[in-house]
Amino acid sequence: MRVLAAMSGGVDSAVAAARTAAAGHEVVGVHLALSRNPGTSRSGARGCCTIEDAHDARRAADILGIPFYVWDLADQFSEAVIDDFVAEYAAGRTPNPCVRCNEKIKFSALLDKAIALGFDALATGHYARVLPGDDGTPQLHRALDDTKDQSYVLAVLTPDRLSRAVFPLGDAPDKAAVRAEAEARGMRLAAKPDSHDICFVPDGDTRTWLGARIPSRPGAIKGTDGEVLGTHHGAAGFTVGQRRGLRLERPSPDGSARYVLDVSTSDNTVTVGSAEDLVTDVVAGEKPTWCGPAASVGDELVAQVQAHGRGVGCVVEQVDPHLVVRVPDGLRAVAPGQTVVLYDGTRVVGSATVASRSPAVSRA
Repeated sequence: MRVLAAMSGGVDSAVAAARTAAAGHEVVGVHLALSRNPGTSRSGARGCCTIEDAHDARRAADILGIPFYVWDLADQFSEAVIDDFVAEYAAGRTPNPCVRCNEKIKFSALLDKAIALGFDALATGHYARVLPGDDGTPQLHRALDDTKDQSYVLAVLTPDRLSRAVFPLGDAPDKAAVRAEAEARGMRLAAKPDSHDICFVPDGDTRTWLGARIPSRPGAIKGTDGEVLGTHHGAAGFTVGQRRGLRLERPSPDGSARYVLDVSTSDNTVTVGSAEDLVTDVVAGEKPTWCGPAASVGDELVAQVQAHGRGVGCVVEQVDPHLVVRVPDGLRAVAPGQTVVLYDGTRVVGSATVASRSPAVSRA
């Protein structure tokens, strides 16, 4: 099988390429240039797609003895991921750029190009597994190492995409084993820090980064009763669940912390409330994507709304045209724009973009 291996310059993708080649496949490595103005080097674990990353990927490919190329997808990445990220925040929503990147770049633009060039599959360093269902069709499952599992950000993949996906690290016992394998293969990136945060915001200051791209407009911060508790310089910089940086003029009567409950860019208002106000028991999602057979009304599944968040039991109440799930025990800090992913055991059932949430009823 001819396999294109996406090589970011990190240890995971390098070992994934190595395992794919060791399995006897014809492997070609490719590094994606996603920045129009890439930096020379990374800053610790922040950022990616630097010139240093490209060099690390090339050295890993040389050690493996596989062909290596750099493909420029910067324009596609800017339009599909960065522009979408800014537009979502400008609308008061909280997007997940990693989900969008996997959907639009790695398993759309990249995979389509690979297929056009005669490759059979795309291998990446994601921690996830593709296993055959009872009927033989591919299913997406959590990785063996639950602490590194990345199935959440892959839950936008349809069965046709999964049939072309190879995740060699899905059965890795832990990250230490992957690093040890890289070191044994003579790869100097074995000790390279993991990338985290948003790759196109290398300093990690998302609010300042957004402030340079979304016009600021002062507005009110209000309580759930409509009382003005403070002011802000732009609603688009806030997200549901946020506690820090509110700079409220009036503390809560009992001195407890307040959190962002809602961001309305239409009237430029941020609403805050208690921790209890953050809990929701109904989540509605738009544009559901199914990784296999669609969920059915009445299914008892597990819902997860953050990449490394806690999954909670839910009951499916609607699947078409929107997904609606009820969460009896409640979910905290669910924000419009996030991705809600449904699991049946380790199997990823599907996902949807959160459109709305309903406050949980009072509990005794």
